[in-house]
Amino acid sequence: MSIWNMPMSLAGLNKMGEGNMLAYLDIEFTEIGEEYLVAKMPVTAKVKQPMGLLHGGANVVLAESLASCASYCVAGKDAMVVGVEINANHLKAVRHGEVLATASPIKLGKTLHVWQIDIHQKSDLVCSSRLTVMVKSKSI
Repeated sequence: MSIWNMPMSLAGLNKMGEGNMLAYLDIEFTEIGEEYLVAKMPVTAKVKQPMGLLHGGANVVLAESLASCASYCVAGKDAMVVGVEINANHLKAVRHGEVLATASPIKLGKTLHVWQIDIHQKSDLVCSSRLTVMVKSKSI
């Protein structure tokens, strides 16, 4: 059974990223599963730190963007979602190519969502992140 409470498409999700940080970093949603969401990000100069490695902050942007969009699609169009805490463990250096992130829920409550976001390059786990999201009514 699907966790999503609103109609979703990859085109619609990618449209949400237009004109903001997702577009700037070339983050693209690539897969919608029954209980997960996937996005990719190319490892270009825009997301590297001075030593030529994928910047940890870029991993965090990818993780929070992906899980926040997922949380919104669970909460529904009448809700507002706001990230309140994120952590990230950077496990392996990445110099080129692209990374693929998968967000899966740990807890989906009425007012709080917790997501696990794993970022891979091929079969290597390069970052493990967790995001806590507060869910509020848009009418507040």
